[in-house]
Amino acid sequence: MIQRLADGSAGDADYSRIGPGYALIRQPDPRIGARILDALGGARTVLNVGAGAGSYEPLDREVTAVEPSASMRAQRPAWLTRAIDATSDALPFPDGSFDASMATVTVHQWPARATGLAEMRRVTRGPIVIMTFDPVPPQHWWLMDYAPEVLEVESRRMPAIAALRLELGADSGAPVDVIPVPVPADCVDGFGQAFFARPERLLEADVRRAMSAWSFVSDEVVARFTDRLSADLSSGAWDRRYGEFRRLDEFDAGLRLVVGHPSHRSEQ
Repeated sequence: MIQRLADGSAGDADYSRIGPGYALIRQPDPRIGARILDALGGARTVLNVGAGAGSYEPLDREVTAVEPSASMRAQRPAWLTRAIDATSDALPFPDGSFDASMATVTVHQWPARATGLAEMRRVTRGPIVIMTFDPVPPQHWWLMDYAPEVLEVESRRMPAIAALRLELGADSGAPVDVIPVPVPADCVDGFGQAFFARPERLLEADVRRAMSAWSFVSDEVVARFTDRLSADLSSGAWDRRYGEFRRLDEFDAGLRLVVGHPSHRSEQ
C-alpha cells in the first residue's frame, strides 16, 4: 500500500505545504485542453487520476476524479465533481467502468506508476491519455543556465517516454501515440516551462510554489536563482542573451501526450 503524507498526498511532493494557492496559478490553458479533448475522442465517461484541482477535466463529459490530497481536493471549483479520496494503485472501480481515462502532469509523482497505469487500463475501455514532460528537454532554454538543479530534479522524476509506452502496453501490441504539445508564449497554465518568454514570473514565490520541482531544491539554490535573474533582468543582460525567447509564439518544452489505446485482444 502506498504511504501517504499528512493531507493524504500519495506522491513525492507534500501538497499540504505547496498546495495552497495552486489552483490560482495552474489554470488550464484552452489550447492544451483542446489537444486533450481530441485525444479523449468520443468518450462520454472519463476518469481523471491524480486530478488535483481539476485542470483540464472536460466540462462536456461525465468525469470521475480521483485525488488523494485533501489540500488539492479542497481547491476544486464548485462546477466540477467532488474528487474521490483514492490512489492510482488501487482504483475503487469495477473493470471497464470508463470510456477513457486521463492523468495530467501527475504520473511522475506516483511511487507505483506501473501499477497505477495497469489499474487505469483495467477500469478503462478506451484511450488512456497521459500528459507529461519528456525528462530529456528537446531544446536548451534559459532556466537550465539559471537553475540547473530544478531541471535535474525534473529529469530524475519524469518517467522516460519509452517507459510509459511499455507500461501502457506497447510491448504487447497495444497502440501508443506520443503527441508533442507546443507551449504557447502566453500559456495560462503556470508550470515552469510556461514562462519561457516571461522570466519575470518565475521571481514570484507563489508561482514557483505551484511547481513541485522547486520544493526539492535548497533555499540557497532559490536565493541564487532569484538574485541572479533579478539582477540580469534589471541590467538587461537577460534580454541581451535570451531575448529571442520573448519573440517566440510557442516553444517545444518537452510537453507530451502519451495516449495508450486498447490492444486488439482487449477490444474483442
